[in-house]
Amino acid sequence: MEARDVKTIEDAKAIVEERGLDYVKVGIFDVDGIMRGKYLNKSKFFSILDKGFGFCDVVLGWDVDDKLYDKESYTGWKSGYPDAQVVPVIDSCRDLPMEDNMLLFLLEFADRAEGVCPRGVLRRVLAKAADMGYTATAACEYEFFVFKETPKSVREKNYKDLETLTPGNFGYSMLRASVESEFYEQLLELCTRMDMPIEGLHTETGPGVLEAALEYDEALAAADKGALFKTFTKVLAQKNELMATFMAKWSPDYPGQSGHIHLSLANKEGGSVFHDPGKPDNMSDAMRHFIGGQQALMPQVLAMVSPTINSYTRLIPGFWAPTDASWGMDNRTCALRAIPGDPNSQRVEYRISAADMNPYIAIAAALGSGLWGIENKIEPTDGIVGSAYEVEFPEHLALPRTLGDAAEALRKSEAARELFGDAFVDHYAITRDWEEREFRRAITDWEMQRYFEII
Repeated sequence: MEARDVKTIEDAKAIVEERGLDYVKVGIFDVDGIMRGKYLNKSKFFSILDKGFGFCDVVLGWDVDDKLYDKESYTGWKSGYPDAQVVPVIDSCRDLPMEDNMLLFLLEFADRAEGVCPRGVLRRVLAKAADMGYTATAACEYEFFVFKETPKSVREKNYKDLETLTPGNFGYSMLRASVESEFYEQLLELCTRMDMPIEGLHTETGPGVLEAALEYDEALAAADKGALFKTFTKVLAQKNELMATFMAKWSPDYPGQSGHIHLSLANKEGGSVFHDPGKPDNMSDAMRHFIGGQQALMPQVLAMVSPTINSYTRLIPGFWAPTDASWGMDNRTCALRAIPGDPNSQRVEYRISAADMNPYIAIAAALGSGLWGIENKIEPTDGIVGSAYEVEFPEHLALPRTLGDAAEALRKSEAARELFGDAFVDHYAITRDWEEREFRRAITDWEMQRYFEII
């Protein structure tokens, strides 16, 4: 049996027995999109297939450095960090090609924890889409830098003077892709075998930077693939004595790293909701309202798609990242790029998100705000022709400039609470507030160089 053919509990047991496995791996994605997991022996795994098991809820109560949040919403010291119920996602079964004969199953938080679960928040948005008569497809597109470094060497260098995989600017380089073909081909094969196939892979402008566009799929599956892609690209790189980073921006000298999301809707008959050949650029009324909702709510949900301090260093003019809630027809200077085409290709590219996004939460924000726009018939502004950087936007379309401001905007958003639930909004805003405060405690190199002697 092939791993991706596993659909039922009986299938899961059968493939483990068939392969003679004593252990399987299980993993779950936290608020920051980091995969947490463990090995389970066969008997334990079989026992939890139909009822789930307890997983310490601290993974919902700490940051990327395993530091505990100082304010409590879902969990904390007062509750004692008990176990949260998790359930296996049976049809997520995948081979782990870099580990001999090992299988991976994703987990999802259930019961009370479901309200703050990243995968759960996307499922709720998809349920809303289904209630409206729609199914959603999505695809993630990532830029990431690769370095000739190891986790040990970057720490020894204090993250300075790092050596990139290749030097200089060389976008779409056949030379670089041919010289480094061994790593490229390993990545392509890994992604194919793990059912997160890459549609296109090429160098971008900057030393050692690659862009991978994943094939589209149903939105929840697309989020699984995006999250798995980030995790196992890093694993593959480190096994090759390299490192891959999905930071939004690692150097002031180069453009930031995008994590664009392509979205489309279909009706119950499978027809395109966005395509109308009788309208300009084939854009249906529903697609126009979808864009209107995304535009209107972008300032309110920005924390969900720009989740780190580093995210906001990317959102400056002239570096291929939007600075306001703008949209345009096939315009890459805008936050929302409407892409005209045939019924199979008409879609919206959500360009505000960076590579540091949690794909579950970011897709939920991008899709949920669009559905809200259709539901409320929200009209967008006129589409931008030319450079969006040269347009002066009204105040309500200005994006928050810091993570703290974005968290506060999310907390105050009635639409966000309606779409994602009070439990998620309250907990997620607390986690972003914490991230902002942790940054404000730091003394940066810039401050030392600027003030130490002169001030």
